[in-house]
Amino acid sequence: MPIDVYEPATLEPGTLRIIPIGGLGEIGRNMTSFEIDGKILIVDCGVLFPEEHQPGVDLILPDFSPIRDRLDDILGVVLTHGHEDHIGAVPYLLKLRADIPLIGSGLTLAFIEAKLKEHRIVPYTLQVAEGQTERLGPFNLEFVAVNHSIPDALAVAIKTAGGTVLHTGDFKMDQLPLDHRLTDLREFARLGSEGVDLFLVDSTNADVPGFTASERLIGPVLDDVIARAPRRVIVASFSSHVHRVQQVLDAAHANGRRVALLGRSMVRNMTIAADLGYLTVPEGVLVDFKKAGSIPDDKIVYMSTGSQGEPMAVLARMVNQDHQVEVGPGDTVILASSLIPGNENAVYRIIDGLTKLGANVVHKGNAKVHVSGHAAAGELTYCYNILKPKNVLPVHGEYRHLVANAKLAAETGVPPENVILAEDGTVLDLRDGVVRKVGQLDLGYVYVDGSTVGEITEADLKDRRTLAEEGFISIIIVVDAKTGNVIVGPEIHAKGFAEDDSVFDAVLPKIRAALGEAAENGVRDPHALQQIVRRTVGRWVNVTFRRRPMIVPLVIEA
Repeated sequence: MPIDVYEPATLEPGTLRIIPIGGLGEIGRNMTSFEIDGKILIVDCGVLFPEEHQPGVDLILPDFSPIRDRLDDILGVVLTHGHEDHIGAVPYLLKLRADIPLIGSGLTLAFIEAKLKEHRIVPYTLQVAEGQTERLGPFNLEFVAVNHSIPDALAVAIKTAGGTVLHTGDFKMDQLPLDHRLTDLREFARLGSEGVDLFLVDSTNADVPGFTASERLIGPVLDDVIARAPRRVIVASFSSHVHRVQQVLDAAHANGRRVALLGRSMVRNMTIAADLGYLTVPEGVLVDFKKAGSIPDDKIVYMSTGSQGEPMAVLARMVNQDHQVEVGPGDTVILASSLIPGNENAVYRIIDGLTKLGANVVHKGNAKVHVSGHAAAGELTYCYNILKPKNVLPVHGEYRHLVANAKLAAETGVPPENVILAEDGTVLDLRDGVVRKVGQLDLGYVYVDGSTVGEITEADLKDRRTLAEEGFISIIIVVDAKTGNVIVGPEIHAKGFAEDDSVFDAVLPKIRAALGEAAENGVRDPHALQQIVRRTVGRWVNVTFRRRPMIVPLVIEA
């Protein structure tokens, strides 16, 4: 259903304006703008990974149009944690203005600095930690420890003249976290007692009952699977999932195996995590991939990327037998991650492909090899009861997740009219404890395709899908410039059709007849003649083959 787009009124002094730029109605592109008294603060700047219906696209960025003309007014970007869906678009924002300060925890900044180095950008950074406060112009920031599937995640309280906002980032409430770093509910309670005017809260697992299981449950399962594996073990996870890599290192060490890291991002991130003390590497466990081939099959574990079925990641290349590690009978592959919505088909293809190669594939569906990094309904309810926020804006999730989160807020006593279901581009103004929807911007997807950013459109993607699914037909015709009569052709070539080009002989008389009629009516414009050819061939192909291919006629005057 199309959204009702309208421009917001001028922002009044002392009023805080909030614009979710990405992350609402999708798992990714998380980015929110906060503005008061002419100054802007950004929280997160992430990417969305493409789905099957977006062929050729590498990444999808937030639409920066609400801030593109206001870059000098941005005081900083708070990064809640180091996952790609929260930091991946930072290089593209800094290409617009390189000196925007980046604010985050030690590990988060280390991850983004390494990424920016590849883009040849040296950022201006401010490292913060839980319990720390910072003032940026009209924004007073307080940082709160939250538990997630990556170390060093932070929630941020934003205090302004317009009101106080608490943004959770991604979080859960693991009571036995691997790094002993709990979500700081005492701080949540303190902020709640002071008054939270607007609560922006992670919705990813809002439709999952109960509480998210502890990360500690995964270690024994990984240990058991690796202990029973007769040959090589390949574990696939996100390249930034430090906790999961730690568990794999520990399980491998306990079973007398070495570990080789595969994938550029995996090697980069785990090197950073180990250097900063977030990853503890048992003595002698890590081995360079180049030396791993000489280690017996029952003494090696490969830790790789590609758990979401990404076509260029290590695991997909193994399935396509385009990688130095050739998966075969007796090998064990562990997919130690959740399924991101939209990636299901790609992941199941990977599982099928590995199974065909003879591997034993262990995944979340048949073993406890992953737990989510997001709070389930029980944890969210707990937070609402602690905070008692005046207003709630569910963020970070597809629409069903946002709705589920909104229901939880209302069940805990937040007035339903104070629970806002918004979209990317919804403009909200906060003042005196009241949130009003004052505008709706038309924000779209910005596609990264190779070296191009924002040049690929939905129409281009539709053409690509048509080429992939329906085929391609070209028709070349030479006509007399004076009479309009056909001199040469039509010559038809098709791609993506099982039939030989000779099947198009049946449509040639129809094309000549249509052009003959056009000539009698005095039509000489090549573009108009091309449209006649396109319609004629299109109707015939549709009736004959039930297909709608891309048809490219070329009419040449002679």
